[in-house]
Amino acid sequence: MKPPCVAVVKYLLPAIRVLVAKELVEKYNMRKIDASEKMGLTPAAITQYYKGERGAILIHKIEQSQEAMRMISELADITAQEGITPESIVEKLCEICTTIRYEKTICCHQTSPK
Repeated sequence: MKPPCVAVVKYLLPAIRVLVAKELVEKYNMRKIDASEKMGLTPAAITQYYKGERGAILIHKIEQSQEAMRMISELADITAQEGITPESIVEKLCEICTTIRYEKTICCHQTSPK
């Protein structure tokens, strides 16, 4: 059995990155290259996200969760800020992952503590 983090890295994290990148470009009017720098990604990665070559598998499921989308919007907000620490971004990513797992968007097994 693979731990949930395997699915997170392979499917969830890229989908979250797509949604954050789109918000940075559309809401904050950032160029894709600026969004890639803010996110610690290559410009090629952002282009692949936009083309649906990465992260497209879970986007529609995530978009159905109002809470996840609210948190992703918050992640885009903090990512757009100057001087934000990588630790703050990682902490927010972990919160989003926990929420999505709790809502059982990507995991079929029980993910909340017993």
